[in-house]
Amino acid sequence: MSNLKTKRAAVTGASHGIGFAVAQALAAQGADVVLCAREAKALDSAVAKIREQQPGGKIVGHTADVSDSRQVAGLFGLIDQELGGLDILINNAGFAVFRATAELTVEEWDRVIATNLSGAFYCSREAFERFEASRGGFIINISSLAGRNPFAGGAAYNASKFGLNGFSEAMMLDHRSDNVRVSYIMPGSVATHFAGNETSKADWKIAPEDIAQIVLDVLNMPERTLISRIEVRPSRPQKN
Repeated sequence: MSNLKTKRAAVTGASHGIGFAVAQALAAQGADVVLCAREAKALDSAVAKIREQQPGGKIVGHTADVSDSRQVAGLFGLIDQELGGLDILINNAGFAVFRATAELTVEEWDRVIATNLSGAFYCSREAFERFEASRGGFIINISSLAGRNPFAGGAAYNASKFGLNGFSEAMMLDHRSDNVRVSYIMPGSVATHFAGNETSKADWKIAPEDIAQIVLDVLNMPERTLISRIEVRPSRPQKN
């Protein structure tokens, strides 16, 4: 039995891939959902699709770049206006540049860290103000196995995800006594268009819907139990 009916949720990076699948799954469980993404056209399409599938719930879209704290403040102002508060935050927005450290530009480094790490902090900080009024809440950060497994060409992305993992664990320890549960999920290869990956050639990869199901499972745990982190891998990875 789902405990998400009437819950108020926000999902960043929600126009496609994991974020869209999570927003879709939350709406199907009866939650009201604000979807956030940078690209208006893709976001409008995602919102329209979920509204068509779940006509009874409140589904709202808002364009914002989570690497900008002012835009994040605007997002949460919209959340207050449309939902009247917040119970669940899914920090999913992500950006990647894969190249050798010496070849990274300062601008590339800054964008990866600002989106993947600072964006999660900006959104979480705003969420805590809403959780205080609601006497609790849930934050799930979508991280990556790149947050524990470095690889060549991954300097900026690895750093952002290692940082996100550490941030998630510290935040959990800071606020578990405030009835705020914090979890993070570390997927391996997921069949999305993230960083230019082609879904049509990725039958062996994790489906975004599988990550969405994990999010639901985490959220539906009894309040006495916190799943703090989850690692997810393709069951039959592609052979080199």
